[in-house]
Amino acid sequence: MFGWLFTSLPERRLLGTRPLQGPTPWVIAIMTFAIMIIAAAGLALAETAERVSEGAAARYSVQVPGGQYSLPQVMNVVRSAGATNATAVPESEMRRTLERWLGPSGASADLPVPALITFDAGPRTDLGAMDRRVRAVAPGARVIAHREALGPVLKSLRALQWIALVLALLLGGACAAAVVLAARGALDTHRFTIDVMHGIGATDVQVTQLFQRKIAIDALIGSTAGAAAAAVILIGLAAGAAFAGDLMGGATLGLVDIVVLALIPIALTVLATLVARAAVLSTLRAAL
Repeated sequence: MFGWLFTSLPERRLLGTRPLQGPTPWVIAIMTFAIMIIAAAGLALAETAERVSEGAAARYSVQVPGGQYSLPQVMNVVRSAGATNATAVPESEMRRTLERWLGPSGASADLPVPALITFDAGPRTDLGAMDRRVRAVAPGARVIAHREALGPVLKSLRALQWIALVLALLLGGACAAAVVLAARGALDTHRFTIDVMHGIGATDVQVTQLFQRKIAIDALIGSTAGAAAAAVILIGLAAGAAFAGDLMGGATLGLVDIVVLALIPIALTVLATLVARAAVLSTLRAAL
């Protein structure tokens, strides 16, 4: 099945070329580099979206407009409803957050800041009853689900994942197209050699195996070089961007993600080999 990989030295000399001679390995290296960077970004976004979704699944908050005085009563209602980890957000912390967005006016005492209680809903927490009791204690208060507030963010993250997937597939298609052009160019360059081989009884499959082997070696070298360069960049980004852990809640690429990235150069090599074989064989048969 893989006998074409182990051709004799005289057979290799028929094409008169060496590995890395020509643009094919460099084009594949660039494509591999770009695909791995895009794939890593997509996988990191998927991990981030999953962690944000899991963290917000059972997380809720009670917002009490101007309710600092009724905050203890609201806290009692929340805890009695079976909620856990109920915590009142200090007004000073909320004003510091507003100051980041609004500037100095965010810390002004003239700007009303609602009281806020965050909590985790348990399996027995009756959110409907809690909402009614909270409104009875503090009119205007409401229970807010964090997953609803983060819905637009999660939709954006998922959209970016699909964009990354589409870009990776498009680059894979561009890589296949480059291989087809390279294979047909090699056929034109070695047309005389091919005619001589046909004249002494060589079949189209035997001729195809020579080109298939060369492109497979070029693709393997190019994809490995591109993957190595991408790995260096990704490791440097992971080590240098310390703020990314806070931004993504500590989300990093998992073992499965790393395996997927490691399979990309192998997949591109297999793709280039199969595409080259099909292109060369179809061109030879069309020339008969």
